[in-house]
Amino acid sequence: MTSVVLVLPPGRASALADELEIEGVHVAAIAPPGGVLPLPADIDAVIVAVSRRVMTPEFIAACDRAAVRIVPLGDGDSRLLGRYGLAAPLPADASGWAVARALIADVPEAIASAPQAPHRVTAVWGPAGSPGRSTIAIQLAVELARTGRRTALVDADTVAPSLALLLGLSDDAPGIAAACRRAELGALDSAELTRLASVLETSAGEIDVLGGINRPGRWPELSADRLRSALTACRTWAEETVVDVSGAFDADDEATYDITGPRRHAATVTALQEADAIVAVASADPVGISRFIRDHAELRRLIGTTSSHIVVNRVRPGPLGIDARGQIRRTLERFAGITEVTFLPFDQRAADAALLHARPMADLTPRSALVAAVRRLVSAYTPEGTAAATADSSRGNSRGARRLLRARAAREA
Repeated sequence: MTSVVLVLPPGRASALADELEIEGVHVAAIAPPGGVLPLPADIDAVIVAVSRRVMTPEFIAACDRAAVRIVPLGDGDSRLLGRYGLAAPLPADASGWAVARALIADVPEAIASAPQAPHRVTAVWGPAGSPGRSTIAIQLAVELARTGRRTALVDADTVAPSLALLLGLSDDAPGIAAACRRAELGALDSAELTRLASVLETSAGEIDVLGGINRPGRWPELSADRLRSALTACRTWAEETVVDVSGAFDADDEATYDITGPRRHAATVTALQEADAIVAVASADPVGISRFIRDHAELRRLIGTTSSHIVVNRVRPGPLGIDARGQIRRTLERFAGITEVTFLPFDQRAADAALLHARPMADLTPRSALVAAVRRLVSAYTPEGTAAATADSSRGNSRGARRLLRARAAREA
């Protein structure tokens, strides 16, 4: 049973509590406005009247740490809700039925009967200069896992692999190098991939991580044929495979070196050519946009008709003036023919927290504008028929929502 706390005026709280109990929602506590902290243990949501007195930074932070959803009621300050990334409030006089329905609004009615989308490999690429490839790859994996699909994260960067360090995992784990060796011997299957992978526990569920090489000099271990076979095995192992690659291509190597020998950046080219979708990342500054435009033509040559999603990361007015988005959009359209662009905001607080704790941003700052933007990006290219099984704590909580679904199913049975 879903357990909630009501932070409402006494009369309103008492009436709503009775209605929620009828709907199968347990009211663990009723607190007057301003008196909810500390939060009771084992609750799934806080139903609160929109008020600056209640919705303080301390209250929001406490809910984030406990992964507790906030359901606002009333016609309060919309700017206050927007500041914390909260959804539009329910009416102040919303019935218990409406509140209970809102608690499961983001959960599919029949998860098990939803049509299964094909398994997919997504490569995350960006030009040199650290545009944020690895950070976005991690967030993509988390949000794809949030849809209920088994997700794997692969570090195929042969220049500066960093996923293990960013996620607090051992860089001595077997990872993708061992998977490539097993693939060359024809001994790589789902069971072997599970053995070689590290399991990352996140707010969206488990993610299987195949870490990268721990020294750049080991790049020959990720040869084109080996990696191609490994990614083929990943298709049967995970429903979503996100591959982080370096920014360098192999075009110059083919012209100046022996093409029968190992190539320095073969892993990047192979991952891009084998992927079902490409997320191409540019940094929102003059140098980053220039580098992206320069390399985008070569990217298109390599991937052909493969679907690509252009992402401009760290958007802020500083390097480009007030109309940063407009300038970037016009520049990409003029010099690269790109008209569809996704912008990701610059969120230094979320980025610093992720680096400090070696955890995905969605676990530490679930209401970050950057986290929300990546979630929208995932929803834009999630295969049709794949429903979101969970959502962020401001709009849904998988634990509480699933409990409510089970309770409703039991009543209907």
